[in-house]
Amino acid sequence: MNSFEQRQPLILLVDDEQEVLDEVSAVLIDAGFECRCCTTADEAIAEAKVNSFDLIISDINLHGRSGLEMCEQIKQNEDLEDVPVMFLSGAQILDIIRRSHAVGGTYYLRKPFDPEVLVELIDKALWMPHLVSAHADRRQTVGSA
Repeated sequence: MNSFEQRQPLILLVDDEQEVLDEVSAVLIDAGFECRCCTTADEAIAEAKVNSFDLIISDINLHGRSGLEMCEQIKQNEDLEDVPVMFLSGAQILDIIRRSHAVGGTYYLRKPFDPEVLVELIDKALWMPHLVSAHADRRQTVGSA
């Protein structure tokens, strides 16, 4: 890869339904993203610890631990805390959006999803860590002046 080429963002998809993984990964690949898939929260956490993912997209309802529990654990890991986590779920849980934000989730999109909306939210989520970092740098510069 030469210096003019940029690396494709790497996204981790987590869902216990293979059909959903296939559908979402097809949308992501068509949009120019690279993705890896996991079917459990534990598998996703292990995968996140050894790969530099730019974004994690997870269902809420997973076998074993929920996507909310997974997100909470990821956000407690110093090496992973800045990786945005987006939820893509059909969960019909009272106040699920508030709960997903409370554990560190960036966005929540309901299934069935509009592929264009998914890609738009991914683009926004991928820029979020850069904006937070730039904001922190500005605050530090202002504070030291």
